[in-house]
Amino acid sequence: STIVTDMPIYIDIRPWGSMSTIICHSFMMYRRRPKKQTAGMLLCAILSDTLNLQGPTTTEWDRLMVAILADIAGVVDVQLLASQQFKAKSSELGGLSAQQLINGDQKVFTFKTDLFEGSLGFAVIETTDDGIIMSRTEELLIALNRCKKEKGLSLLFLGVVNIVDLGTQLLVMGPDEISLAKESFPDCTHIEDNVLDLKSRVSRKKDFIPAMTRTIKSGWAQAPQGSIK
Repeated sequence: STIVTDMPIYIDIRPWGSMSTIICHSFMMYRRRPKKQTAGMLLCAILSDTLNLQGPTTTEWDRLMVAILADIAGVVDVQLLASQQFKAKSSELGGLSAQQLINGDQKVFTFKTDLFEGSLGFAVIETTDDGIIMSRTEELLIALNRCKKEKGLSLLFLGVVNIVDLGTQLLVMGPDEISLAKESFPDCTHIEDNVLDLKSRVSRKKDFIPAMTRTIKSGWAQAPQGSIK
């Protein structure tokens, strides 16, 4: 894609756990102190992105910026803040439809190998109480099937991530999804016919998509092509 603008664009990409860590670092680099409210928002964003600094994408830079921001924002108990934040986020999920849940945080990845060409959709729901979400499994599977057809995807997954216990249950609609998941995560186990336990994997960026990408590039080709190129 091409970006057209009258002004130059500066892009800062770093292998850190949160974009907000980069923003906080920029404040420090320019010797600027963020306002208390700004520091609070950046702090909450880092805690969310890194699962309270427990996720696999967390770096020392994230931990350092959390300490700095907590001091500026006047937050005495970061653990309590993270807990309250995650509970608030989880409580909002109950009012969403199945369609809203699977589209709220869904990303699509397109592949082209000698044996397979198509797109893989991967939706994520992060919650402190995965039981509430999993009680809607049948409803979610129907919504996934509808979404898969409407978007022309070859594959579509939904990962329900427990951000307290740091584990994931993966909803898989059919044999294609089950095949890719089992080859990508050999130690996964069936909880139900359409639900796999992915153990302690919690990150789409670091755990889920890299493993599936390796499987597809290694020659996996069970899914149909789909209509997305």
